[in-house]
Amino acid sequence: MTGMILDGVLMLLLVAALGYGVRLERKLSALRAGQLAFASAVSELNTAAGRAETALATLRASGHETDLLHDRIVKAREVKAQLEALMARSPVVRAAPVAEPEQTEPRAAAVAIAPVVAAPAPLEDERALRMAALAQRIQGLATPVAAEQRAPQTGGNVSAILNILTANQAAKQSINQARRSLDEDLFAA
Repeated sequence: MTGMILDGVLMLLLVAALGYGVRLERKLSALRAGQLAFASAVSELNTAAGRAETALATLRASGHETDLLHDRIVKAREVKAQLEALMARSPVVRAAPVAEPEQTEPRAAAVAIAPVVAAPAPLEDERALRMAALAQRIQGLATPVAAEQRAPQTGGNVSAILNILTANQAAKQSINQARRSLDEDLFAA
């Protein structure tokens, strides 16, 4: 009889161990699933950290470019102020009324010669040619007929206009040189 009691107790212990094993297996499978989820979360965090590092490097590069751009803007403002000062100092001269070749009466309106902001280098030659043509036209207007109408003043006016055009062209050339040096400074980096 004691053998049967011991066998019954042993059977009860085996059933309890079996139940405990099943419970332990469920907990271990939940732990494995949690471990896999944790591994995927760590992998996603690693990917996000890599993207953040790349974004930070890009942000630093943009900050450096922004500093360079700010320096260029400051230089451009300084050169702009210098150009405006040069333009303010250049004379604005009104020429005497000039007669049209077809007309015998002089025109009533005065022609204003104002400094013009210089164009890029390829247009300088074209402007120089136009200025030379204008100077020739002005000299051509000093014909004997016009000289008879305004004999003492015409020669002085033509030479004054030519001097003004020459001075204006020199001012344009200095502004062009300043602009080129500004462009080189701005876009050197």
